[in-house]
Amino acid sequence: MDADSKRTGWRSLLLVVVGLAALQLWLRPLLPVDETRYLSVAWEMWQRGDLLVPYLNGEPYSHKPPLLFWLIQAVWIVTGVSELAARLVPLVLSLVVLWWSAGLAARLWPERAGRVRPLVPWLLFGGVFWNHFFTLVQFDLLLVLAALLAWRGVLAALHAPLHGWLLVGLAIGLGVLAKGPVILVPVLPAILFAPWWAAGGAQPAWPAWYLGGFGALLLGTALALLWAVPAGMAGGEVYRQAIFWGQSAGRMVSSFAHRSPWWSYLLWLPLMWLPWVVWPVLWKAARRVGTADPGVRFCLAVILPALVIFSLISGKQGKYLLPLFPLLALLLARWLAELDGQARYRPWVAGVLLLPGGLALLVLPWLSAGPDWWSRVQPLWGLVLLAAGAVLLRWPLQPGMTVRVTAMAVSLWTATLYLALVPRLAPQYDLQSISRTLYDLQQNGQPLAWLGKYHGQFHFLGRLQARIEPLAGPQPLHDWLQANPQGYLLVNYRAAVPDVPDGLQMQPYRGGQLVLWPAQQLLRDPLRLDALQASG
Repeated sequence: MDADSKRTGWRSLLLVVVGLAALQLWLRPLLPVDETRYLSVAWEMWQRGDLLVPYLNGEPYSHKPPLLFWLIQAVWIVTGVSELAARLVPLVLSLVVLWWSAGLAARLWPERAGRVRPLVPWLLFGGVFWNHFFTLVQFDLLLVLAALLAWRGVLAALHAPLHGWLLVGLAIGLGVLAKGPVILVPVLPAILFAPWWAAGGAQPAWPAWYLGGFGALLLGTALALLWAVPAGMAGGEVYRQAIFWGQSAGRMVSSFAHRSPWWSYLLWLPLMWLPWVVWPVLWKAARRVGTADPGVRFCLAVILPALVIFSLISGKQGKYLLPLFPLLALLLARWLAELDGQARYRPWVAGVLLLPGGLALLVLPWLSAGPDWWSRVQPLWGLVLLAAGAVLLRWPLQPGMTVRVTAMAVSLWTATLYLALVPRLAPQYDLQSISRTLYDLQQNGQPLAWLGKYHGQFHFLGRLQARIEPLAGPQPLHDWLQANPQGYLLVNYRAAVPDVPDGLQMQPYRGGQLVLWPAQQLLRDPLRLDALQASG
């Protein structure tokens, strides 16, 4: 192991990451509706033997490109269809992100890499949002990897244009296949603002630079079209319109879901980067560095425009900002590299999470205003966090070790919350049992329907091979029941559940209840059927 690896503590980091991931995957079921939906799409592609067009519930699925589904199926070729194998994909992706993010430090600050690089993966992993997100089956980690590859190419293009722009083109193509043209949000600013961030160093001829960037954009577009054109031809007119419009201009101009005010990210981003943002030492170091550093300017040239663009898009979720997280970690690491390496700092900043978290777990069982599961939380977990917080307040460390210990403390906080809370919440999200029932019903030839919009919650978990008919509106419900008297209807009661006859399967679901109704029973109960038609 080289000196830089020893300073980074890769073995310790790997142990922390894998240990926390194992705990999360053990305690947390696949979360509906996103995780269950994405694995259902991968399952249906696998079942159909179709790598070209993603399918969900028997219909082409146009909301996301196929790269994540391809990766999952590549793993299944080795392991067979497996939930655990599929859920390990984001863990592997997150480890690669940590490695590549640290590697980018050497390209931004070659003379300071020995001090900056060891801090980057710990800062990135130690943020509370990353700590919770990195094991979720989502598309965003693929987008982060594509952005890292593109930034590496942009920096290389300063000295080796052909090699650099080929990397950028490859990254754009992979990013589009991962999550659509949103990859351009973190990539184009690095290209457009190069005259600012590269000022003072060796500069290319800028007309040739922008021509190279345009060529990379064309290359990335061509790589994405290698999939999109044949997929559009195979998926039909509706699917073709969706992938060429719905995944591009439609989503970039006005997102169709998760609408929030333009200023939302200004509030969310500091919370996502706890505990680092409340560390005064960090901000003092930031003032010392300033913006004269080209590497700092590179980070700011991407982060600030991208944050503005993301804020202008109506749909907002915290995960949309993940492509910016490696640059934020690099920026923080560059600031902290200015600290005196022999100085001592108490990692009290982790107490911002540990102490309030510990107090919350201590008092939660005694609060009467919340849901029933609060009373079943073991308050001893709160003592664990309080004890850890008390130790950190008295433990002076060098800057690099302070960062490492703080990240470990954040992981302890996350692990404790999982151990204390997730076993109480998991039954609301674990759909394994009812999915197996649905499989048995389909094997017996009994049709299934879902009242409302179906998101694929059961297809992978139950390894279902036939469609669940979504019923939107009173007339489709009435028609389906009349045509399928031997079928079963799934109803998601989000509020109070009416009296349910004995013998019907019920499932707690996201604060409500799922009820599996035999069609015959509903047809014999006009009042209940009228109530369902009114709600449907």
